[in-house]
Amino acid sequence: MKILAIEHIREADAYTIAHEPISDIDLMERAATACYYWLIENISHEKKIKVFCGTGNNGGDGLAIARLLMAKGYQIEIFIAGNPENFSGSCRINYDRILETNGFKLSILGEQSILPSIDKEEDVIIDAIFGSGISREITGFLATVINHINHARAATISIDVPSGLFCDSTNATVKKPIIIHADYTLTFAPPKLAFFFPENDQYVGRWQLLDIGILQEYIDIAPTNNFYVEKDDCRKILRPRQKFSHKGNYGHVLLISGSTGKMGAAVLSARACLRSGPGLVTVHIPRSGNTILQSAVPEAMLHFDAEDSIITGVPDLAAYTAIAIGPGIGTADQTQRALKLLIQNSEVPLIFDADAINILGENKTWLSFVPKESIFTPHPKEFERLAGKSLNDFERNQKQREFSVRYGVYVVLKGAHTALTTPDGQCFFNSTGNPGMATGGSGDVLTGIIAGIKSQGYSSLSSCLLGVYIHGLSGDLASKKLGFESLIASDIIDHLGISFISLYG
Repeated sequence: MKILAIEHIREADAYTIAHEPISDIDLMERAATACYYWLIENISHEKKIKVFCGTGNNGGDGLAIARLLMAKGYQIEIFIAGNPENFSGSCRINYDRILETNGFKLSILGEQSILPSIDKEEDVIIDAIFGSGISREITGFLATVINHINHARAATISIDVPSGLFCDSTNATVKKPIIIHADYTLTFAPPKLAFFFPENDQYVGRWQLLDIGILQEYIDIAPTNNFYVEKDDCRKILRPRQKFSHKGNYGHVLLISGSTGKMGAAVLSARACLRSGPGLVTVHIPRSGNTILQSAVPEAMLHFDAEDSIITGVPDLAAYTAIAIGPGIGTADQTQRALKLLIQNSEVPLIFDADAINILGENKTWLSFVPKESIFTPHPKEFERLAGKSLNDFERNQKQREFSVRYGVYVVLKGAHTALTTPDGQCFFNSTGNPGMATGGSGDVLTGIIAGIKSQGYSSLSSCLLGVYIHGLSGDLASKKLGFESLIASDIIDHLGISFISLYG
């Protein structure tokens, strides 16, 4: 799914109005109805709902939602934050429709108004003050209203975008940004870029994407470098196996991993790799890991380093269709030399994780020699070691794109909505995963999955998209059984099979 800049979302609305055709007010009614259905499924009739509306089209959405909820029997109070003389055309129409109903409670809030009390236990707030187009800091009376809502700490639901949030740039440059802290955001497809960055989680809360019928023919031609990866995208990537295929058809993975005290990383990566479909997996480990790996992963073949405790070299690389290095290897001088040797001799794209990334962060001149189409899977701190510190998440995302373009590689920046950047500057945000996956070994599992997929002849892009999605989906399935707190990396591996099956369904 495309993620569009606000200017193109506006064009999508205008295109739909002109070509469906549908009037602006009817498209607003469609948006309000989509929100209404979500609200009646999730809010008890016992709750008192306070709807705060601005004077633009977002306020018009709020007024239409209020009217629909009133007709359903909800206790609604409406507060207009601003001068009605400044209503947009569609907002004015919905304001007039409210005035034609019976039993409404509506107040106009101005500079001298006493703001309404909000009961934390009984109230729900609907925020429809500002829409997605705001790009300036909120000050004055409207800032007072937003602060009042935030201090009330009632359950807050924002319509389309939390009021005050910039969609295509950071709010972090503002010392004390005035933004609604929503518990839920009901947003209209396509999603907004700001939703995918950690700095905005405190404002957006849990967001729900609602389809209001924006014409797909415009979405298809709209320019963007940002995408949201969903199940159907990955289903198209996954290739069914042929009846007469054999292990030689599915490649041979080399995993270079492990050191004394960190053999578990090699075990997790190898187990995940085997569950991801390669024909053969060889794990290059220090000699002391023999018993551990043979016992824990009998399906894997082993190749032993000359040393007992660390990686100091690499095997002959000719037989392997995918090579991954990093989980648990440490950063000893001999290991660094082994990584340099691997970069110099590999004829296939490499997959770098964990300490392999940390080593490259200390030896940045080596990056220019990394094979094109290679894959990096850093967490944020590891990426910082590669590309430097960033002032905010938007800047970090830009650095991630620039790194991919400069070196011709794919960067999988791990986290909620794991972001994949490509050598042509595109960015793909993942839709699966959960906080329970913030546990040791989860990254080793991802490395194994991507390597296992890559070995089968998938492109680097497809390997990353499919691997990241499957990794997150397996974590989601595991969390449904175990919860977030009890989830461990092995649980992700245990659910890989059902995750792959789900893509065929």
